[in-house]
Amino acid sequence: MNFVEPIRNPDMIEAIMKHLKTQNERNYIMFLIGIYSGLRISDILALRVEHIQKNEIRIREKKTGKQRKIALHRNLRGPLHDYIDGKEPYEYLIKSREGFNRPLTRSMAYKIIKDLENYFQMDAAGTHTLRKTFGYHYYQGTKDTATLQKIFNHSSEQETLKYIGITQDSIDEAMTSFKFYRD
Repeated sequence: MNFVEPIRNPDMIEAIMKHLKTQNERNYIMFLIGIYSGLRISDILALRVEHIQKNEIRIREKKTGKQRKIALHRNLRGPLHDYIDGKEPYEYLIKSREGFNRPLTRSMAYKIIKDLENYFQMDAAGTHTLRKTFGYHYYQGTKDTATLQKIFNHSSEQETLKYIGITQDSIDEAMTSFKFYRD
């Protein structure tokens, strides 16, 4: 398994959103759902219009089998409702261009993220980058590790901090800022 990083720079996130919005609405919505919900890519790709309620997403997670209700972030609500307007309840949100009403494959989602990595010269991007980006910025904005741990269904706060790159940030800071002291 390849190790991927969150997108730490808010300006980079904004640039990616602007780029995707002009290039491909489906990919733009996939990106928004990922960075504003913290869902795994497998759950994003399985979303159908019927899973979107007025202000929330209701799904059964593929990995855990747990039923989840996720409040729609204010920055996701408008674009997502505009995107699903006029679509049938059974339609996948992130549809493949291959065949009738099939979800985008995980490998194609990976390719989309890797193309963004190359275009924006990002470090170590992959499908988990979206989920990690959500977690990183949620943590930076709230410092609430306990809630983030529950959102991610992790067994410990340390696991969550490592997952979103905070542990590595701390190590990097320590390694670059320490000084040698004389006796």
